[in-house]
Amino acid sequence: MSRIAATFAALKASGKRALVTYIAAGDPDLETSAKILAGLPKAGVDIIELSMPFSDPMADGVPIQLANLRAFKAGITLKKVLAMVATFRATDGKTPLVLMGYYNPIYVYGVETFLADAKAAGVDGLIVVDLPPEEDSELCEPARRVGLNFIRLVTPTTDAQRLPAVLKSASGFLYYVSIAGITGTRSASIEPVKVAVAALRRATDLPVAIGFGVATPDQARQFAALADGVVVGSAIVNRIAGNLDPEGRAKPELVEDVLGFVGSLAAAVDG
Repeated sequence: MSRIAATFAALKASGKRALVTYIAAGDPDLETSAKILAGLPKAGVDIIELSMPFSDPMADGVPIQLANLRAFKAGITLKKVLAMVATFRATDGKTPLVLMGYYNPIYVYGVETFLADAKAAGVDGLIVVDLPPEEDSELCEPARRVGLNFIRLVTPTTDAQRLPAVLKSASGFLYYVSIAGITGTRSASIEPVKVAVAALRRATDLPVAIGFGVATPDQARQFAALADGVVVGSAIVNRIAGNLDPEGRAKPELVEDVLGFVGSLAAAVDG
């Protein structure tokens, strides 16, 4: 059983939901980012979503775009992202870690080399938002052959005709995008999400996590009650940005403040 499947199974058995948190690798600098990453499990995170920074993150709003730029300024590369994962995995063999990003950096790195390196580093799954099911042979199928889950996104515009194609190659869990738009722009409404998640549950046995519209502990609690987990990203990235000095350097209290906020999300989800 994969770490992702084991985590969702254990949470389900105890009547709990998963907190999935996103950070951009290398934001605001490599050292601070590594400290945040290392502290997430103790803060209550069940699954970590670590981004592979990209210069044109089309699914992401301004907060995550700026996080990507800060990471690039700090010298992040895909090799350094994988090195961060390996360092994390050396002391944490339990917490699932998913890499999120776009296909171009993986293509340039080399698909086979990337998958081998990702697996060796301890990555559990991939979210690559710009590769539709029609392009499964590019990355999804090779990833699954080496034992990496390929997490698919389902959106409010995914209709009944499209859904089977999305589900066919999905594994790990489904990421339900609760708004028709990009990350960090607005909050989702409960009722439409409730209806959509119920429809997904009828179509698949995969766990469902809700993201793109969850920013506060109260929202995390409400949306967690509808699904198997929630994903929080932009709110954490904004917390990082709010702890930078005028020169863009991390303030001494940044890591503690960010992990404290994550802890409040975890408490809300558990509640």
